[in-house]
Amino acid sequence: MTDALKRLSEEGVAIWLDDLSRKRITSGNLAELIDQQHVVGVTTNPSIFQKAISSGDGYEQQVTDLAARKVTVDEAIRMITTADVRDAADILRPVFDASGGQDGRVSIEVDPRLAHETTATVAEAKQLAWLVDRPNTLIKIPATKAGLPAITEVIGHGISVNVTLIFSLERYREVMDAYLAGLEKAKAKGIDLAGIHSVASFFVSRVDTEIDKRLTALGTDEALALKGKAALANARLAYQAYEEVFSSDRWAALEKAGANKQRPLWASTGVKDPAYKDTLYVDDLVAPNTVNTMPEATLLATEDHGQITGNTIAGTYEQARAELDAVEKLGISYDDVVQLLEDEGVQKFEESWIDLLKSTEAELQRLAPSEG
Repeated sequence: MTDALKRLSEEGVAIWLDDLSRKRITSGNLAELIDQQHVVGVTTNPSIFQKAISSGDGYEQQVTDLAARKVTVDEAIRMITTADVRDAADILRPVFDASGGQDGRVSIEVDPRLAHETTATVAEAKQLAWLVDRPNTLIKIPATKAGLPAITEVIGHGISVNVTLIFSLERYREVMDAYLAGLEKAKAKGIDLAGIHSVASFFVSRVDTEIDKRLTALGTDEALALKGKAALANARLAYQAYEEVFSSDRWAALEKAGANKQRPLWASTGVKDPAYKDTLYVDDLVAPNTVNTMPEATLLATEDHGQITGNTIAGTYEQARAELDAVEKLGISYDDVVQLLEDEGVQKFEESWIDLLKSTEAELQRLAPSEG
């Protein structure tokens, strides 16, 4: 074992686990990861909950009680998922307190079927914050066009937000703008900005998956030489955008009022292509004030053989821009790729949520008390 996770933390990268289940909570596994693997946060998404709840481990008693109360399947899912998030938040509370509210956080996503509905997303975010009722929660809102004004509104209510499904540099700038606008709204209402936190989840591996597929189809030496480079280049340019926005005069005024920077969070950091090292999106995205949320396999791989060599983003912007430009010159449209990935991301989470509805409905029926 290496001290790679410790070194990663020391470089200013917060290590969050991209997974949650009741078994992970009740077995003590989550507490162990916090204690031994430097984990300081947890992210969830509809796919993670679908997998956890469908496995059945630890949920039967609660589902039996919910069936006896004849609750709707939508209400059942919210009761189950918020219970897990609340328990995880309690386990992470010491980290939250020790970090002044920056870490020790658990994310829970609004219903993905609302991704293109601003008003409903705001209402759902407020409801989730109320249901979980823990200060160390982040409400996840997708960075769709409809999600942007919702982010501003929710931040304006003083609710901390994890903005998810960011693929493009342009959309990321819009997300940061939405965050600053939300802080300005909160400030105007007299809300203490120091209590509002946010991360912007910039997705990594899926960019390589899609662009590599197109490069392989082209098949030229020039195209093949660019494989495995676009995702890192995209993320590094996102960090450049973060540095620009959070050194602006607009930001300075908010910082003076006690506001916290919205940290870039590297999401989708599990490597999909076995040709690449399995810690690629950890080792090569090290920079201060970032978060890397890892599936457990990536976390353990990093612990075992990660190569943390200091800041691997500083000084890369020119090369990153050249690599994305080279991909574009081959006729692969960046705008087309990032829009496709956003659409697919929303769709995948929606499909997972619908699968979760179906499997939970079946369990509610199976465990319903017989009449009489």
